[in-house]
Amino acid sequence: MNANLNWSQIDTVLLDMDGTLLDLHFDWHFWMEVIPQAYASKNKVSLESTKALIHEKIHSQTGTLNWYCLDYWTEALDLPVAQLKRELKHQIQVHPEVMEFLAALKANNKTVVMVTNAHRDSLVIKLEMTEIGDYFDELISAHDFGMPKEDITIWSKIQDVIAYDPQRTLLIDDNLRALQTAKEYGIAYPLCATYVSPKLDKIDPKDFASFEFYSEIMPNES
Repeated sequence: MNANLNWSQIDTVLLDMDGTLLDLHFDWHFWMEVIPQAYASKNKVSLESTKALIHEKIHSQTGTLNWYCLDYWTEALDLPVAQLKRELKHQIQVHPEVMEFLAALKANNKTVVMVTNAHRDSLVIKLEMTEIGDYFDELISAHDFGMPKEDITIWSKIQDVIAYDPQRTLLIDDNLRALQTAKEYGIAYPLCATYVSPKLDKIDPKDFASFEFYSEIMPNES
């Protein structure tokens, strides 16, 4: 389903970060290439076996907060994960049209809230390397609550930080499970961002409304 938003019915916009606002290739390259190379070098094992090992470890944490937690992976892999990520920060890129979209949201007096599963350390690095942070009324990491967006409870927990009316709220995310829990909670406009990177496959939105480029959903200035 293509997105067909009635912006007059939306007061609050909840936005994911990685893949939704930022090119997901940075994280894909980091976890699939950089971390295995660092682990193989440190432990003097083959890169091929290391990739298989790390893929298995990551897969085992899918859907949990550990999947996103730099502290967890630092301990599990005995690697300085946050430091390694910071060394690659120059590769962080914002998607096309994102800055224009964020500016349009503010011009239309929408409340704009980031809700990311990313660890705070990762969030800080990405805010340092982009200008997206200036457009948000609140920046929320799922780690603040000890649960990922895949847990329906998080949407009520967010109300303690910044109150919002689910029936007048838009969530944009590339995580289908997060979109599903938000829908179950009562968020009226769950919207899938299908374009996560020019170097990666598009997300299959399943039954969710979706868009590829922000020009498709750009609100007109009020």
